[in-house]
Amino acid sequence: MAIIGTAAGVPFTALPPAAGGPAPLVVTWHMMDAPCTDEAFAAALPLSGVEAWRIHLGMPWCGPRSYPEGYELSRRDPMMLYVDPVVRQAADEFPAALADLRKRFPITDAPIGVVGGSLGGAVALTVTASKVVPVAALAVVNAAIRASSVVELVSGLSEQPYPWNDSARAAADRLDFVARATDLHSTALLVVSGDEDYPAFRADAAALAAAVPNAQLTTVPGLAHPLAERPGDQPAPQTPEAATVDAAITAWFTTHLTT
Repeated sequence: MAIIGTAAGVPFTALPPAAGGPAPLVVTWHMMDAPCTDEAFAAALPLSGVEAWRIHLGMPWCGPRSYPEGYELSRRDPMMLYVDPVVRQAADEFPAALADLRKRFPITDAPIGVVGGSLGGAVALTVTASKVVPVAALAVVNAAIRASSVVELVSGLSEQPYPWNDSARAAADRLDFVARATDLHSTALLVVSGDEDYPAFRADAAALAAAVPNAQLTTVPGLAHPLAERPGDQPAPQTPEAATVDAAITAWFTTHLTT
């Protein structure tokens, strides 16, 4: 049964291991697209075959922390008012949330697994690359691997070229994980890419997998960008494509997550 709560102010949905008792930890960050809440992401990717606590954290601006102004801000300045602050907040609030979760649940003291979808993928990559906690295995799905690709996508939708400046380029460089691939070399990396995802995201996925030794690129037929039907703010039955992603990540963590 799912456990719903907050940890240091961060909403979460926790799924206990089937065997109970002390177990490793897998932490996820959901998409801003569907599924766009921790509960909905837990339904899309329950990872029930992984013998671990799977704790799905809520992203800033989503669910109970919904921020209606965020849509306008993302169009006004997708780098400095959207991608950078959302990823920064999610990464910054993680250590306190993790400490709270370790006090509340019987989690073993071992390197964790992390998962991120879309912009949540940038959070998972940031946490792993920063080495704020030891990460044994990482899986990203249709991830925002290069912030510049997100910015160009949003700018294209609004048909307004993005006015890059020094601050925006510096922020984008911090969130370019192909350029920062060496920061990920010590982690087992699985890159999952839908073959109907945005072309720039697919190219970034292939580039990241090629840049990290022993990384694996898995392409999912029929998967567009979202992992659930839109709007994706409520738990819903797992789609066939999400089930394929779930199976790939489950197999990866079964092999690479310390028990």
